[in-house]
Amino acid sequence: MNKTVDIKGAEGNLVAIKQKPHLKHEQKCPMVILMHGLLRTKEAPILTLLADKLQQEGIASIRFDFDGCGQSEGAFEDMTVLSEIVDAQKVFDYIRELQYVNKIALVGHSQGGVVASMLAGELGKEKVNCLGLLAPAAVLKEQAIQGNTLGVLFDPKEIPEYILVKEHKLGRNYLRTAQTLPIYETAGRYKGNVCIIQGKNDNIEPPLYSEKYMEVYEDYEFHLLEKEDHSFAVDPEKAVDIMVEFLKRNLLVK
Repeated sequence: MNKTVDIKGAEGNLVAIKQKPHLKHEQKCPMVILMHGLLRTKEAPILTLLADKLQQEGIASIRFDFDGCGQSEGAFEDMTVLSEIVDAQKVFDYIRELQYVNKIALVGHSQGGVVASMLAGELGKEKVNCLGLLAPAAVLKEQAIQGNTLGVLFDPKEIPEYILVKEHKLGRNYLRTAQTLPIYETAGRYKGNVCIIQGKNDNIEPPLYSEKYMEVYEDYEFHLLEKEDHSFAVDPEKAVDIMVEFLKRNLLVK
């Protein structure tokens, strides 16, 4: 069952899609919050495939457009990683009130992976049962420091009002915030189980940035997929199946 809902975010209403399996009266199930990457939406193929497979396994999900993306309100130019963390927190607060949800996990792709990792670090394993990262784009901090974000050059000391990335205005505040983000420091506060999946041929997020997450986590599994790219477009089923099995082990145990 799919249902579209509006949730108040950092700058406006977030449009989200809930998917859940058929439940008997008063039956409960886990729910996974799915977070898309930069220049993407809740309809990213890797997330929709993951949502469908989770539903088949008895796990609910909610995927949403961050502020300024897809169907959600707000201006893309005003978006920062920190504002997206606020958005994700609002979605987390919303599903905690759903009577049929008994456990919560976070899964993020690309920049959504950075958001998921930092929010999990802030909330802790008492609230987030497990965490999944799909090519988490921690490289965004170094790119902002160097003045080269997704191939667009700028002066990192005199940041312009915005840079144009694939016809999207990436604002000064986004770049300035990215330069000082405590990504790994915040992520490392999470002490629950973590699954990291990375494509070996990812030319947007080099594998070493995903590998660095392993230095801050205590309980993790790391999967480096041969020939896979940043979007897992070569064999999305493989990446999704790995993540689904991880989530089942951590969310469906008695």
